[in-house]
Amino acid sequence: TSGGDSPGMNAAIRAVVRTCVFYQMKCVGIYRGYEGLIEGDFEDLNARSVKNMINRGGTFLKSARSDEFRKESSRATAHTNLKNAHIDALIVIGGDGTFLRSIEFVRNLNLPIIGINTGRLGFLATTKKENLEKSLTKILKKKFSVEKRSLLKVFTENNCIPMDSFPYALNEISVVRKDTTSMINVKTSLDGTYVNSYWSDGLIVSTPTGSTGYSLSCGGPVISPTSNSLVLTPISPHNLNARPLVISDSTKIEISVSGREDFHLLSIDAKIFTVKNETKIYVEKSDFDIQVANINNYNFYKTLKDKLLWGKDKRN
Repeated sequence: TSGGDSPGMNAAIRAVVRTCVFYQMKCVGIYRGYEGLIEGDFEDLNARSVKNMINRGGTFLKSARSDEFRKESSRATAHTNLKNAHIDALIVIGGDGTFLRSIEFVRNLNLPIIGINTGRLGFLATTKKENLEKSLTKILKKKFSVEKRSLLKVFTENNCIPMDSFPYALNEISVVRKDTTSMINVKTSLDGTYVNSYWSDGLIVSTPTGSTGYSLSCGGPVISPTSNSLVLTPISPHNLNARPLVISDSTKIEISVSGREDFHLLSIDAKIFTVKNETKIYVEKSDFDIQVANINNYNFYKTLKDKLLWGKDKRN
């Protein structure tokens, strides 16, 4: 799967296919983008077929943003088709956003996801495109490690999230204000115990994976992705004593919002829902994980150091 049709994407796709052919491994792609994934339209890839696809106007995922794929039911069908294709691993070419979107059709298949980074930061898509062919050789020889990443499951009273939705987040869920510049009050309870009401622009509940994302930009801590923790990070809180809180990932979280408007927004990674104020929102750890494949002796702390430029300040 791929996040676009730029020349860099095409080069990466060609490299994947070329390496698979060399090792006599079967490589399949989706002929008509996400629409093809919905319809189970998998096609065997070789040098000629990829060239033909690119000559027709882009990568074989040229319709990646098709209207049909925006439907929850279609993405569920894509998950079923991916399961029936008996694929050993999913290679995701793009940035972390493309990686996050891929989990919706992997779901609980225990399918390793290998991220090839053609974006910028790349905390999830860690394989550099410059090292692509060497990395692919290791992938095909199964010389990679698999790291389990926890997900958050979200549900509400009164079923505010559509039944056919995928209510899981790899990075974070957040509640934020809607149609107002005024603060909202986010009442928060942990394991049935009332903890705090955050007067703020919102509240983030982050996984360890998401601790380097939205939560970090709001002053939350960086957490090792294999730690069994979650983070509550208030967004621009009114009270300075409202600090980020690290809790066990076995904690059951209950949230409700009040404010001047009648509704607020609930985001689950990239998906956004409008929720009526005072609705109870429940967040807990999912009963399945996502498997992230790492190559080239990947080390989270080294990646953190490189991405955040630690140690680069000459004054240190």
